[in-house]
Amino acid sequence: MGWKAAQKLITHWKILRGDNVMIIRGKDKGETGLIKRVIRSQNRVIVEGKNLVKKHIKQGEGHTGGIFSIEAPLHVSNVQVVDPVTGKPCKVGYKYLEDGTKVRFARGMYASGAVIPRPEILKERRKPRPTSPGPKDTPIELVLEKTYDEKAGIGMPDL
Repeated sequence: MGWKAAQKLITHWKILRGDNVMIIRGKDKGETGLIKRVIRSQNRVIVEGKNLVKKHIKQGEGHTGGIFSIEAPLHVSNVQVVDPVTGKPCKVGYKYLEDGTKVRFARGMYASGAVIPRPEILKERRKPRPTSPGPKDTPIELVLEKTYDEKAGIGMPDL
């Protein structure tokens, strides 16, 4: 289960973290779950509670060893997003609404064509932005200082 580079990386991902997907191939075929993690460098996704494998972990400092069940990554071609109306797996398409917003919608043979909402988990960042300024941050006074004024001729280069 080591790291293996993908032959051809997917450039435009239509499956996002937090999507409700159905596994269409493998030992958990037909089961649904939420996407926990997307591994873009390998074209793989991890689905919560699915594709469990036994991992033997050796005992070390600060943790005990044993046999644990962990979620193994699935190839992205083995999962499909679930249509929010019919509950069946479908392909994902993009379209623009009348107001100009870009949305994902269910497409395919038995799809309803309904809009697939963006997962709520994507609104919060995995690594939160720092709230306090660090040692390399520019002070706010210097950022807000006006150094160029075209009418007064301040900050104009001498040509």
